[in-house]
Amino acid sequence: MIAPVGVDDQGVTYNINADYVAGRVAAALKAERVVFMTDVEGIRSQEGQLVSTLPMTQVEGLIEKGIITGGMMPKVRASVQALEEGVGKAHIVDGRVPHTILLELFTDKGIGTEIVR
Repeated sequence: MIAPVGVDDQGVTYNINADYVAGRVAAALKAERVVFMTDVEGIRSQEGQLVSTLPMTQVEGLIEKGIITGGMMPKVRASVQALEEGVGKAHIVDGRVPHTILLELFTDKGIGTEIVR
């Protein structure tokens, strides 16, 4: 865990969006994966179905259609930026589910949404 707090030259602290920080740290570390935990299952399609795998090339279209909105936007944008900077995959999973990371990473379909290049 990393506290997303920045400090300017005068010592003033700033709360930085944790999703953006996580994506940038994952890219800087050349991580294989970055995982964003939230309080929903993942990204849902227009029909309401969980999207298991989402190519990053489709993200902007889903934002334009209003399918990806609100608090999911920073997670998705940070995911895309991390992928563009070399991270292998990005995952958005429901942190309320026990063992959610294990279920996402070590099952065939996962339980959240993976965003891929």
